[in-house]
Amino acid sequence: MNIRIDPNLKIAAPRLALGGVYGTVEVTKHDQALWSEIDHQLAEIGSSFTVQGLSDIPQIKALRDAYRALGKDPSRYRGSQESLLRRVSQGKGLYTINTAVDINNLVSLESGHSLGCYDCSHIHFPVIFRIGQKGESYKGIGKQMINLEGLPVFADENGPFGSPTSDSERAMITLSTRKLLMVLITFSGSEHLQFYTERMVTLLVRYAKATESSLTRFVVEV
Repeated sequence: MNIRIDPNLKIAAPRLALGGVYGTVEVTKHDQALWSEIDHQLAEIGSSFTVQGLSDIPQIKALRDAYRALGKDPSRYRGSQESLLRRVSQGKGLYTINTAVDINNLVSLESGHSLGCYDCSHIHFPVIFRIGQKGESYKGIGKQMINLEGLPVFADENGPFGSPTSDSERAMITLSTRKLLMVLITFSGSEHLQFYTERMVTLLVRYAKATESSLTRFVVEV
């Protein structure tokens, strides 16, 4: 596994860092104990945030500032964590997708950062986190085609497959996924990356039949 950040993106977002895990999992449709944890988090958010105040959350503000620096409108291209928190703050709750994606969403809600979750059988290392180029696009999960120009994107030799706004259908997690890459994207510094990386490990061991030894932790700042 090899992931790096493009220097041009780091110039636009100097506090950008990545952290996460890579390894073997078993994805299932639903786990009630996991959803008990999610429901607890949803209740806390529902009593703590309003839609109007989301842009003032430091993690979301940092992402929005980075998007503006890249020439991308953060009100049109919201970070995935802002989209999740908007749903919860509006009382709409979350959809059950599968255990890996549900874990991804839980850590995003807990941390306030955008996360990406990818099926490694559909991507090729090395992976670079870079600025989307003119003419690049992909079909987002449950969305139409997304114009990637100016967005931070994860890309391999076949082009972009993920971004903090919406990931592509190419690398999405399914019940057939066996090798998983889960990445937290922070535009506000790496201070809490280790904590949330360990949180991912705990949840994947508990609810996706991973083992500590099967998961590789990583932090990327350059």
